[in-house]
Amino acid sequence: MQRTEIATLGEFGLIEHLTKDIQLTQKTSIKGVGDDAAVIDNANKKTLVATDILLEGVHFDLTYVPLKHLGYKAAVVNFSDIYAMNGTPQQIVVSLGISNRFCVEDLEALYEGLKQACKIYDVDLVGGDTSSSLTGLTINVTCIGYAEENQIVYRNGAQNTDLIFVSGDLGAAYMGLQLLEREKLVFDGQPDFQPDFAGKEYLLERQLKPEARKDIVKLLAENHIKPTAMIDISDGLASDMLHICKQSKAGCTIYEERIPIDYQTALMAETFNINVITAAMNGGEDYELLFTVPLSLYDQVSALPGIHLIGHITPEENGCNLITRDGQEMQLRAQGWDPLA
Repeated sequence: MQRTEIATLGEFGLIEHLTKDIQLTQKTSIKGVGDDAAVIDNANKKTLVATDILLEGVHFDLTYVPLKHLGYKAAVVNFSDIYAMNGTPQQIVVSLGISNRFCVEDLEALYEGLKQACKIYDVDLVGGDTSSSLTGLTINVTCIGYAEENQIVYRNGAQNTDLIFVSGDLGAAYMGLQLLEREKLVFDGQPDFQPDFAGKEYLLERQLKPEARKDIVKLLAENHIKPTAMIDISDGLASDMLHICKQSKAGCTIYEERIPIDYQTALMAETFNINVITAAMNGGEDYELLFTVPLSLYDQVSALPGIHLIGHITPEENGCNLITRDGQEMQLRAQGWDPLA
């Protein structure tokens, strides 16, 4: 494989090389890469801004994460935050901290993933920055989106008796991570090692190449349903449900038997001797949408495909609880990823 040192291009040459083929597609994007700042015109809509930083060795391990997948994921997790506000992502800016072990071809692969995500979700890459790094690879993505003021959904709108719904299934990304970590331990530098991923492709995709639930936001809008509160599940169902309850000054009851879990997730949890509900509640990185709607919308929302009723909102003094399959009541605890641990 060809290796082109970044020093041969320099910072500005590198930026031009990585962004030369970017075409702006959004009407709101007035000016993109190439000036001191991007220019965006959201007319009379409210602007939504989300940002995420990804650090090598903390958020990703390049032993098993391809750079193209990493670029894709870095963009999509930001899109997910905008969708969780019931908005539409429009632009991203990307800043990189790059150590000297990376070459131009590595960054081309990273940008290929970023561009693919932008193409699929109809988002413009309008700027960013690069810098040298002494600690590996750092990626910072900021996403700008918009929404009509009366359509924005916050975390603080859940009301007593509201129903709690979640899209898709939970725990798959966490089990995908466990699978990758296991194969990494087995690999241990063996040059001819072939990982065993047969039949586990779904779990790997959920971890390495997650998708933002643009389709769910569209489905709710088409059916004239506006959630009272919404969040994307990045830290695990328990942590993110607690965020809604704290912001809404409410309690909740979640039913274990109603938590959607894919067959592959359950099978892998059994293999690793992990409680599959723990994976769903605390694993994180599912990027499904967790939202609440009034009780009066039960029939309408329940009829929608890919959405599951898992519980209801209660008065704040009742606390936040999980009802197990055998009827036991357990307090919800946030045990998701702790960046300071």
